Amino acid sequence: MEARWRLAGREVQVKNLEKLFFPESGLKKGDLLAYYREVAPFMLPHLRGRPLTLYQCPDGIGGHCFFRRKLPDYAPSWFPRVLHNPKTKTGRVPLILVEDEAQLVWLANQAAIEFHTWNARLPALDRPDRLVLDLDPGEVGFARVLEAALAVREALEALGLSAWPKTSGGRGLHLLVPLVPEKTHAALRAWARSFALELESKYGFIRLPKGRSHEGPGVQIDYAQNGYGRNTAAPYTVRARPGAPVSTPLSWEEVEGGGVRPEDFTPKTVLERLRAAGDPMAGIRDQAFRLPALG
Repeated sequence: MEARWRLAGREVQVKNLEKLFFPESGLKKGDLLAYYREVAPFMLPHLRGRPLTLYQCPDGIGGHCFFRRKLPDYAPSWFPRVLHNPKTKTGRVPLILVEDEAQLVWLANQAAIEFHTWNARLPALDRPDRLVLDLDPGEVGFARVLEAALAVREALEALGLSAWPKTSGGRGLHLLVPLVPEKTHAALRAWARSFALELESKYGFIRLPKGRSHEGPGVQIDYAQNGYGRNTAAPYTVRARPGAPVSTPLSWEEVEGGGVRPEDFTPKTVLERLRAAGDPMAGIRDQAFRLPALG
């Protein structure tokens, strides 16, 4: 089954709408595309100007999946692009950018289930404009992650900083702090590590990651998410996992209440909450902080 959708003044051809992408929940490719079409007004402000990394699953989450950082050669001419010279390759490659719903849906039609964003945006890709504190639960439950988020918020507020929480779409939580784009990626990563060390010394259950698997007791703060070229799951991206969980912005009242769980947020429930209350992370675009020196 295929169709042509009129989006952002363009026609986008969508195909294989009946293909089953999430067998456990019965979600088809057409359901995924319809979700991205409807969520676009809320998601696009978090994507614009940021290079993307896609996670594509042409045969659904049960088949072969792969990451893509380079804009495909066959992408329409109406795609924005910025040439970039990765440290791991010679020559410049066009990074993937999304500015409107036609581009978002076109990429989803290429089986891009997940959208991950850089921590910097154009024109200053060498100067991140947000700090990401990735709270990874290790061997503890999500209630402990929410507790850690409140402790991190208190420490940030003591420094004059504000953070916006969202589920990762996995078992963890992301706290995003909007920044004036003045530090390098390396300097931001070093600041995040020092901040995480201070939290580790104050709270017995908050730790720095140990090993690649991040397993172990307590909630671990993955400060390395602030390194050069690292990506973070975008707000409102679906994750390629059973149940089609969505990385979903939360209010601090929801975090304080302790009743939310990552599995609560699916394409259906996320669209319902957006229709009812809008985007709790919309205000992140209205502030930008300078990181203070740490003691």
